[in-house]
Amino acid sequence: MAEDIKKQIEKLRQELRTHDYLYYVLNQPEIPDQQYDRLFAQLRQLEQAHPQYITPDSPTQRVSERPIEGFGTIRHAIPMLSIDNTYNADDLRKFDERIAKGLEGADYDYVVELKIDGLAISLRYEKGILVNAATRGDGETGDDVTANVRTIKAIPLKLLSDSQIQETIEVRGEVYMPTKSFIALNRQKTESGEPLFANPRNAAAGSLKLLDSRITAQRNLSFFAYALGEVSQPLADEHWQVLHRFKKFGLPVHPNIKKAADIDEVIEICSSWEKERHHLDFQIDGMVIKVNSLDQQEILGATGRSPRWCISFKFPAEQAETIIESIEVQVGKSGILTPVAKFKPVLLAGTTVKSASLHNFDQVDRLDVRQGDTVIIEKAGEIIPQVVEVKKELRPVGTKPFKVPEKCPNCEGPVKKNENGAYLRCLNPNCLGQLKEKLRYFAGRDQMDIENLGPALIEQLVDTGLVKNFADIYKLQKEDILELERMAEKSATNVINAIDQSKNRPLWRFIAALGIRNIGTQTAEILADEFASLPKLMDAPIDCLQKIEQIGPVVAQNIYDYFRNEANRKVIDGLLTAGVKPVHQKEKKSDALAGKTIVVTGMLENFSRPQIEQTIKQFGGKTASSVSKNTDFVLAGAEPGSKLDKATQLGVKVIDEKEFLKMIGKI
Repeated sequence: MAEDIKKQIEKLRQELRTHDYLYYVLNQPEIPDQQYDRLFAQLRQLEQAHPQYITPDSPTQRVSERPIEGFGTIRHAIPMLSIDNTYNADDLRKFDERIAKGLEGADYDYVVELKIDGLAISLRYEKGILVNAATRGDGETGDDVTANVRTIKAIPLKLLSDSQIQETIEVRGEVYMPTKSFIALNRQKTESGEPLFANPRNAAAGSLKLLDSRITAQRNLSFFAYALGEVSQPLADEHWQVLHRFKKFGLPVHPNIKKAADIDEVIEICSSWEKERHHLDFQIDGMVIKVNSLDQQEILGATGRSPRWCISFKFPAEQAETIIESIEVQVGKSGILTPVAKFKPVLLAGTTVKSASLHNFDQVDRLDVRQGDTVIIEKAGEIIPQVVEVKKELRPVGTKPFKVPEKCPNCEGPVKKNENGAYLRCLNPNCLGQLKEKLRYFAGRDQMDIENLGPALIEQLVDTGLVKNFADIYKLQKEDILELERMAEKSATNVINAIDQSKNRPLWRFIAALGIRNIGTQTAEILADEFASLPKLMDAPIDCLQKIEQIGPVVAQNIYDYFRNEANRKVIDGLLTAGVKPVHQKEKKSDALAGKTIVVTGMLENFSRPQIEQTIKQFGGKTASSVSKNTDFVLAGAEPGSKLDKATQLGVKVIDEKEFLKMIGKI
């Protein structure tokens, strides 16, 4: 009996590893996510009932139970060298001349790979089991980030069976954050009133350096293998063969790696990717060119800091020049003061931009950016505009350095630097600037969705003293609105109707709207599903909150503290007294999308991303993040990404928003 259970557990593990391989390595999933989740739950239940059979390489053991106290270090058996950069075809040809000279006329070819904009990682496997993971660090020694790397589902904890799995195999590659995950993370940080990550690379690096792997697990990091480190025995004769061996081990390798017979073909491949890179669902900043033969790599050797047998071709960042018209300081709902550069509108990477966050006052000081300066801006990771250079030679006479505020620019209350000294925060709990941001967030499309209650109206409601907290919104009368500027009878009626309609929003929207630190729409849904009622959530003990999967100790503490604050509870009582009825709505509205797996891409007119995902669930459907042969259809909005191309390749049906609304009976 015991032996049968042990075999069943191992069979489930192997089945899950196989499906991970199909999904992450071959990009050919054979089962829907729901079926995978059922297999995972079955394995977890068996292991919980029979803990003596739990092993470190089990798919259930990716996330650590508790935070670590700090990061140890790991010395690399073979140094992790950096790669020399080049920016044009002429330099690539000079590199090729050096290769030809170093190989003394021998034939050679190249492998050309995408240079993924992430964080270099070394994975050490012993007898096929992942034993540790380290960052590059200084090349000789890196940080031990094993606990966090184990949470990345694209990285196998156990290599697939193969005749050449040896005592030791060290795999090197790049941990990165997909663009969608980066946008979602920054949206969550905006909702929580936290500073944003500047680009996906910083987000990936920051996520790997968290002490709590439970938070890292929520960041949706991924991985591509690209090189071999230490091995017990030679694995192959060529780098190309190594990459294909990696795939057989269950390690993901990007499918767009190419062989090139000569430098002309290398240049052609690099040129084609300069435009094609915009269709990827992650960021690359260039290409990496490597001599294919491992013996020839050995002959060519390395300098003190970089190998002679490879080089990086960096794409030029798309930049634009403009003039700073002003530097404004915005007050977020958590009190953080953020300097924002306002400049003359300019076209950049296909969109017109007229402002960019300067992130914090240390950045303003580093750049020495001033009003009137001519600056170079670019999109970090081609997503977020940022000022990268000040052309000081064009600076107008008489400009003065930007002065860091000593008081809150909105309420003139005291300000203080946060724990790590990077950000200023307004300490006045009654700051009207914070209140306005909190109200805008509360009424936002992904929270209480109060149509017609926009920033201009909120500004007036706060300035006139009509609204001092969330509950005051629901005490407003039409006569109050009519007294405000530019508000006619019809406009006032629309506002009051919209407020009234918002009283019956689902529980998860209400939770999200409160603006609890680190709680966005996704976490709000988890809390609504877990507790199903507002009173149960408000009275939940801290240990109960900490046990919820996907909620770490910091977030749990934030929730607990929020509902133990008497002022917050008083506002919530006021909302409930005013007729707000946050009810958990887990039941489906209909089965119109029952059994359908749907991928959404592009911008929709009638739905934000959380709203469309919630709507699909309510009508019995399921959302997926990537297109596969198991996708029933792709819902495409404006400016769709590479998912639309993938759907066309696979012959997956594509519908627009109008057709979707017909399917669910909305038109």
